[in-house]
Amino acid sequence: MSSNITVERICIFCNKVFTAKTTTTKYCSHKCNQRHYKAKERKKKIELSNKVTTKKKTVSIEIINAKEFLTVKEVATLLNCSIRTVYYQIQSGQIKATNLGQRMTRIKRAEIDKLFEQKQTFTKKEAPTEFNLSDYYTIDEVIAKYNINSKLLYNLGIRENLNKVQKGKFVFYLKTEIHQHLGE
Repeated sequence: MSSNITVERICIFCNKVFTAKTTTTKYCSHKCNQRHYKAKERKKKIELSNKVTTKKKTVSIEIINAKEFLTVKEVATLLNCSIRTVYYQIQSGQIKATNLGQRMTRIKRAEIDKLFEQKQTFTKKEAPTEFNLSDYYTIDEVIAKYNINSKLLYNLGIRENLNKVQKGKFVFYLKTEIHQHLGE
């Protein structure tokens, strides 16, 4: 049984005008129907993915806020900065952290809160105005005297916040601090 009606319609997908034989027809062709269906399914998947991602972000920040001790990655997430920036802040002394072992740096939540409570002034450590060369070792002198490599000296300088002075292309470490940490 065929219908004798002809109705002018606009396709939902391509917005072209077409002649339909029923009052419920929505698409001008089967191809438009398929494409519209795929577009709807794609949009649903994207929305679901975005909801899951948003939920994970929210949940992770809530979990981080509940913790007393944080990892470097969690601090970076909390401060919305890179992990390298957090390590730089630890090395410069802005954030106090404890290294419990390899890849086990932990930061107390109170330290992060303190960052925003105190007014910070950023000053660069400057070389002393009176520089007596006899009070300092060069890097090569420390390496030769204590039989260590440059990487160990560099890490010691960072870890113990050793005073160093740079004059031109040469770096000098205070003798008393070197004796204190490496022994004489």
